[in-house]
Amino acid sequence: MIKHDIVVVGGGLAGMRAAVEAAERGADVAIVSKMHPVRSHSGAAQGGINAALGNEEADTPEAHAFDCVKGADYLGDQDAIEAMAEDAPRQIIWLEHRGCIFSRMPDGRIAQRPFGGASFPRTCFSADVTGLVILHTLWEQLERFNVKVYEEYFATALCVEDGVGTGITAYNMRNGELELVNAKATIFATGGAGRAYAKTTNGYASTGDGMAICYRAGVPLMDMEFVQFHPTSLKENGVLLSEAARGEGAYLLNKDGERFMFKYAPNKGELASRDVVSRAEWTEIMEGRGENGCVFLDLRHLGREKILERLPQIRELALDATGKDAIDTPIPILPGMHYWMGGIATDKDGATSIPGVYAAGECACVSVHGANRLGGNSLLETIVFGHRSATHAANYIKSVGEVRSSEKTFKNEQDRINGILARTGGERHPQVRKALNTAMSDHAFIFRDDKTLGEGEVALRQVREMAQKMTTMDKSKTFNTDLVGLLETEFLVDISMTTMMGARNRTESRGAQARTDFPDRDDANWMKHTLMHFKGQTTDPEPDYSRGVTFTKFKPEVRTY
Repeated sequence: MIKHDIVVVGGGLAGMRAAVEAAERGADVAIVSKMHPVRSHSGAAQGGINAALGNEEADTPEAHAFDCVKGADYLGDQDAIEAMAEDAPRQIIWLEHRGCIFSRMPDGRIAQRPFGGASFPRTCFSADVTGLVILHTLWEQLERFNVKVYEEYFATALCVEDGVGTGITAYNMRNGELELVNAKATIFATGGAGRAYAKTTNGYASTGDGMAICYRAGVPLMDMEFVQFHPTSLKENGVLLSEAARGEGAYLLNKDGERFMFKYAPNKGELASRDVVSRAEWTEIMEGRGENGCVFLDLRHLGREKILERLPQIRELALDATGKDAIDTPIPILPGMHYWMGGIATDKDGATSIPGVYAAGECACVSVHGANRLGGNSLLETIVFGHRSATHAANYIKSVGEVRSSEKTFKNEQDRINGILARTGGERHPQVRKALNTAMSDHAFIFRDDKTLGEGEVALRQVREMAQKMTTMDKSKTFNTDLVGLLETEFLVDISMTTMMGARNRTESRGAQARTDFPDRDDANWMKHTLMHFKGQTTDPEPDYSRGVTFTKFKPEVRTY
C-alpha cells in the first residue's frame, strides 16, 4: 500500500500547482499521473493566462470578474468568479518569482494581449506556448520540493470509508498490478474529456478520468451540457490555433474574403466570446459562405516579424498540417470541441460533497465559467484553484487522524479488472469509442434541438450497452495499453450521457448551449445549475436542479458584443 497525507490525481497545471502548494505547507504530498507531468495536456495551451495587473489603470479585478460573469452568460457563481479574479495578480507574480518566462513590454512589465470578451488587454503570455512554459516552471518546483510522482499509474476508483475520502486505487501500468493509495485528502486534477468527440483540440489523454471516478463515487457532475467549441481549430486535424492569433489582430474570412464577424458582434468582431464566434462561423458554413466546410484565419496583415515573434507555434502547426504558410496564406479553420465548462461539483475552495475530496482545473466545476469560458481563464483556473484546493486540503488534514484503508474498494477494483481481462466475444474499445464519438459529434454539437438530442440519448444507450461487453485482445500485465484504453472509454461513456441529457432538459439557449427550438435565454426558469447523479453503469443519470446560481453584485443583463 502507498501512503501519503495528500494525493493529487493528475500531473498537469492544476495538479502540479496543488502539489507545490501542499509541499510548501509541509504536507507529505504525492502526484499520481498516467503520464509524465510535463506531457500533460496543459502544455498544449497556447494563448495566455488572465490577470488584471494594472498595466492599464482602468483594469481591475472587479472589471475582470464582470467580464467573466458576462462571458458565462450569468450562470457562473459570482463569489467564485470574484475570488478567482482577485487572486489572479498574486498568482501571476508567484509564477514570475519562480522563474516563469513571460513575454515583456519594452519597459520590462509583463506583456498582455487582448482576448475575446475582455474589456482590456489582460492576458499574460509567453509567445504562443504559455501553457508549456508554466508547466515546466511548476515541474522545477516539484523537483525543488522532491514531490513524489507515481508516473504511469492510472487511477481507477475513489476510496470512501464512513463517508470520507481515503485515497484511490491505481493501476500500475509498468507491472500490471493494482495499488491502493491511502491519503487523508485527495485532489483530482485530471483535465477534460475532449476525446468523447470525434474531432477535438484535446490530447489523447483527455478522457474524463477524474470526472467519472468522482461521479461513480457519488459526487455529482455539474453543468455538463456546456461544451465549448473553439472557433479556430485546424480543418485537417482539429489541432488548436490559439485565440492569441485574433488577440494579435488576425481576421476571420469566409470564402468570399469577407471579414464576417462584425455582422454577428458589431462591437467586438473577432474578439467576441468564443460561443458567439463559433456560432457565427458555423452559420457562415451552413449558409454556403464557407469553402469545403471551413472558413479562414488570416494573419497576413500582421507581418512576418510579428508572426515569428508572437505566434511562431501557430504558424508551425498550420504549416505542418496544411502546407500553407500563415505569413502569406489564410489558414482553413472551423470550430472544434475544446473545453468542458462542467465537471465535478465543488465549492470555491475546490471541496466536493465528500469530505477530504477536492477537484481543480478543467475536471472541476466551481463554477467560474458558467455557460461559456473566456479565453485565458482556463490556465488561470488551474493555478488559482490548484492553490486554493491544496490550501484547504492542507488545513483539513490537520484535523484528521489516520484514515482507514479501503480494502473493500481495492478488492472490488481487482475483481472488476480481472473480469474485464477474462471477457471474450465483445467489441474492442476503439469500435465503442468510435460509436461514442459519432453520437456526441452528431447530436451534441454547436446547434441543438430536442429531436437531435433525443436521438443522441438513444445512440448513447446503445453505446453504453456495447461498453458493458468490451473485451481486450491483450491479456498481459506489462504496459497493457489495451486495458487502459478500455477503462478510459468506460469513463467517457459514463459521463457523455450527462451532457446529452443536460442539454435536452435545459430548454433555453445560454452561452455554449444553443437550442434552435428555444433560441432565447430563460432566466425565469433556468437560472440554476444542472447536477447529475450516478445511478449505475446501465442506468441514465438522475438530474437535480436544486442548486441556484450565486449572485453578488452583477445582475443579469442582455449579453451583447
